[in-house]
This record gives sequence, C-alpha cells and structure tokens, in this order.
Amino acid sequence: MKQIKIYCAAVAVMAAFSSCSSFLEEDLKSSLAPDNTYTSSMGFETGTTGLYSIARSEYNTWGESGAYIHNGACPYEALQIGTDICDQNGAKDGSLTPFANLTMNSSTQFVKTYWQWAYNLIASANEILEYSEKNTNWDYPTDKALYQAEARFFRAYAYRTLIYLYGDVPYVETIQKPFILNFTRTPKDEVLGHIIDDLTFATENLPENPDNVKTGKLTRWAAYHLLSEMYLLKKDYSDARTCAKKVIDCGYFSLVKERYGAAKSEPGDAFSDMFIENNQNRSAGNTESIWVMQFQYNTVGGGTNSDDWTRRAWNPQYFNISGFALADSLGGRGLAQISPMKWWIGTKNTNATDGNGGTIDGIFDDGDMRNSNYNIKRNWYYNNPDEATTFGKKCNITDATWSTGQLFPAITKFFFGKSENLALTGSYKDRMKFRLAETYLLLAEACLGEGDAQGAADAVNVVRRRAKVADVTADKMDLDFLLDERIRELVGEECRRFTLVRTGKLIERVKKYNIVQKDIIKEHHVLWPIPQTIIDSNRDVEFPQNEGY
Repeated sequence: MKQIKIYCAAVAVMAAFSSCSSFLEEDLKSSLAPDNTYTSSMGFETGTTGLYSIARSEYNTWGESGAYIHNGACPYEALQIGTDICDQNGAKDGSLTPFANLTMNSSTQFVKTYWQWAYNLIASANEILEYSEKNTNWDYPTDKALYQAEARFFRAYAYRTLIYLYGDVPYVETIQKPFILNFTRTPKDEVLGHIIDDLTFATENLPENPDNVKTGKLTRWAAYHLLSEMYLLKKDYSDARTCAKKVIDCGYFSLVKERYGAAKSEPGDAFSDMFIENNQNRSAGNTESIWVMQFQYNTVGGGTNSDDWTRRAWNPQYFNISGFALADSLGGRGLAQISPMKWWIGTKNTNATDGNGGTIDGIFDDGDMRNSNYNIKRNWYYNNPDEATTFGKKCNITDATWSTGQLFPAITKFFFGKSENLALTGSYKDRMKFRLAETYLLLAEACLGEGDAQGAADAVNVVRRRAKVADVTADKMDLDFLLDERIRELVGEECRRFTLVRTGKLIERVKKYNIVQKDIIKEHHVLWPIPQTIIDSNRDVEFPQNEGY
C-alpha cells in the first residue's frame, strides 16, 4: 500500500475519465483501459489501490480534470479556516481569502476542486462496481464482495464530502453512457440514505481482523466508524451509538496510553508518540489507529504529488525570523496559511503569557497531556549558530509574530522534516484518518442526541483519562463541551467544518469565536456554492445554485 505503482494511479485516473466526473467522458483505447484491466482479482486490486490514491490526494491539491496543481493552498485549509479554530494570518494565501472573509462564489478555485475530487473518486468506484458484476475470473469466491465493499466505502466517503459542502448533489451510481447534460440535484437526505447503504454493505464485507490486511487497507471497523458519523448526520442517534460501540467493543483497538515506537526513550508522551513518523500503523505498535492513509518519503510512484500538505497549513514561518534556520526538529518548512485562535489554545487557570505582557486563556486543564510542549510547541529558541548573539536564547511569541504567521503556538502533530531536504512542500508521514479516540467522541455525540448526558460523559472521560485530566461530570456535559473536547483531541485531524455543520453549531460558534466572520456569516454560508462550471455544463436542464450565491 505504501509503494503505489504509477500504473495503479493511471487506472484510477482513466476510470474517472470514462465515467461521470465533472460531466466529462472519453472512450479510452489503451492497454490499461478498464476492459483490459478488470478481468481478474489482480486487476481489481490495482483499481481499488487507485481509490486509496485518489482519497489520499484530498490532502494535497486536486486540480483540473484530476490533475495536480501546486499554485496555492490545498483545499484542507478551506475546511478549517471558516470555523471556530483558526484564522488566516499575515502570511495570507490568496486562495484561502474567500473562505476567510466569506466572499467565496461559484468560481472560487477550491469550491470547484473539492467537487472534482469527490466525483473523480465516485466515478472510479462506480467503474469498479460495474466491472465487478461482469467479471467471473476471481482468485477467491469472496473477492467480488471484498472489492465491491472497498469501492462502496470510497463512494460513500466522497458523497459524505459532497453533502456536507453542497447539500443536494447529483447521485450517480453507474457509468453514464451516452454522455448526458441533464443532471439533477438529488435531495441530501436521499444521498445520505445511499451513503448509509454503501457503508452497511462495507461493514458486512470488509475484513474483520486488522492484523490480517495489508497496511493501510480498510476493515469493517473503518466502515462502522464512518457509518456512526453518518447516522449522527441523519440524527439517528440510536444507530450511531450502536455503530460506535461495535468499534469500541470489537477487541482489536485500544487507546495508546504508554510510550511506544522508535522514539519512546526520547522526551515525549503517549499522545505525541502517535504523530512521530512511522508510528501511525498497527505494525509500529499503534493500537488506536482504525484507518491510516499511507504517505511515504521517496517511494515508487511518490514524489511531490503524494504528500500531505497539512504541515504547510499549521506550521509557522519561524525561519523568516533572524536567528532561526530551517530544522526538522522545528517542524520543517511551514507556510502558516492558518494559525490557531487564541481563545482555545491557552491553558485555563494558569498565567500562560502571550510573550507580549498579556495572558492567553484557553480550554486545556492543567496537566492535559495534549497541551504538553511535545504536542503544542510554545517555547521557541533561536537555532542558527551563525547568529551568535541570539543562538540558544528564547524567542517570545508576540501579537506581531502571531498575526504575521512567523511564530505562534504550533500543533506538533503536523511537524515533519528531512535533514537532506528541509524545503519539502508537505509531509510524507502516514496520516491517521480514523482513530479510536474519535470513535469515543462520536459515541458521546450519539448519547447527547438521545439525552443521555451520563453516557456522553462516560465516553468522553475515557479519552480524558488518557490525557491525564479530571473527568467531566454529567451536569457539565453538553454539545459545546464535546466540541471543545474534539479540539483538544482532534484539532487539525478532524474536518472542523464538517463537525460544526453536522452538529448544527457552525453559525453559533463562528459568531462566538471567529472575530473576522462573526458579523458577516449568514445561514446560507453553511453550504458552499455549486461550481459555476457544473451549472454551465448542464445545458439541457436547469441546475439550481445554492441559496445566497
């Protein structure tokens, strides 16, 4: 899974072009065309490997017609910036500005690229599903259901993104031939029903034992985790609770509570160990990971298109301050496209300073492991030996360094650097997409939906005890506490926009915490506009724009 061959990616891309992605269609005539590829189990293994590759590209930039573009921030930041956790600071990336000041429209770059990414993944999955019904040459009797389960998981995963961002979207489950120009928008609730059907099939047909699959491959527990989230979106709290409990009680996963991995004898803690390179997978001793996206430095089929650009987003541009030099120990080369808001990243009940004579309040209790300097770097020391007057001395974080993106408290889970190439654009560290701590928080959300505050507190306290902080009592356990807990545990990992949309808290939390947007956000901003290219291409029938755009 780590060494994705170039031809695997090629199959995935061609699958998209021969199906209904971005409303384009071509008749492919090559040795890697689907008619020649999907004729054996090995061919379907190749095709589904391509699905993992497309899904992974969510964390770099997916551009025109499935091609990669590197002319701005990756879309990931756009899903964080218009929420309650981060600002666009003085390092301003122009491609993010429309999401920071709510001026995005139907022609905004990432409004289009997320749509293209999702439908490319859907088209590739649909092609695998269609050809799997034709194929009779399987190595094992269970292969057909297995590859269909992987394809249906990824189709559901893509539609999840689409309904969160755009609401009603065309639901396509077959290869569209002949070419059509009259797509209609399927109601969101209907699409959600299809997502749940796909994930239910995946829970029944993906492998059970995570120790018996290749690293990075899906198991039924990943499907149950995502299914729990989708039931929450549907407000079916009973089924959401059941699915989360299936993952928690399956016996294969447990929270990481002890040091592990190659760096376990170095300074750190159990939480920081999970984010050290090569510590994300079960093979490294990580018992918490449910699904890990595979990125790796210098692999066949790799290169700059296979990295995770999250590091670029969250890490400061410390190297632009005289006295600093690029260093892997300082997180490598960040671009500070976004920076954490001060309201949450401080420490409660302490005199934490902002380096400018003021104090920073926050949401972390004293002693919270997730707030340790191993996990949020607040103390920065000049590291350039050529600058003798400052070398080794502390550089304070100030309002000026924070607002310009040069220095602020940095989330170390995204640190990545290679001493031989410190100018790397992104990170090649494997990414935990689903982990058990979030499953507990999904369970808590389901309990709150059912009015069971004690059950929610019990679920959250499992996560808090690992962090070495006091339990929350049922009388303090509400949705806002849970959303704060998701920041403490999952900041930068979760798609914050999706979480706030799902819980119905986007508008309220933005008005409370987002200084830039609090007076301008409107109800229609819960959804993004439909890309103009899609509206213009659908010539045979009107394709309505979302309200407010």
